[in-house]
Amino acid sequence: MSKVRSKNTKIELAVFRGLRAKKVYFQKHYRGIIGCPDVAFPRKKIAVFIDGDFWHGYQFAKNKKVLSKKFWLPKIEANIKRDRTNRSKLRRMGWKVLRIWEHEVEKDLEKSVEKIVALFQRIR
Repeated sequence: MSKVRSKNTKIELAVFRGLRAKKVYFQKHYRGIIGCPDVAFPRKKIAVFIDGDFWHGYQFAKNKKVLSKKFWLPKIEANIKRDRTNRSKLRRMGWKVLRIWEHEVEKDLEKSVEKIVALFQRIR
């Protein structure tokens, strides 16, 4: 597990390149708020989380039957709970929160980048 990156994953780097190509400037891994979003626009109060499918529990209910009950089940359940708590705290603080899943970026990078750009342009 020490080889698993938490920052600057291939998926994140692809999104970062896509945003820069569209001349959208952002802060990576912004530590100024709870949850440390992967992409942040602090002046507009926009936080974007690019979440890995396995680590953040995409289709967790379907996949939890095959996971180790001793380690993986509690770990991923805790990640899901923490993500939910962080998103609600950010929203209460006035931030717009967008979550993009790993499989969405792999399927259509351009569409994922456009989601971020559209939210960025909508908030003036």
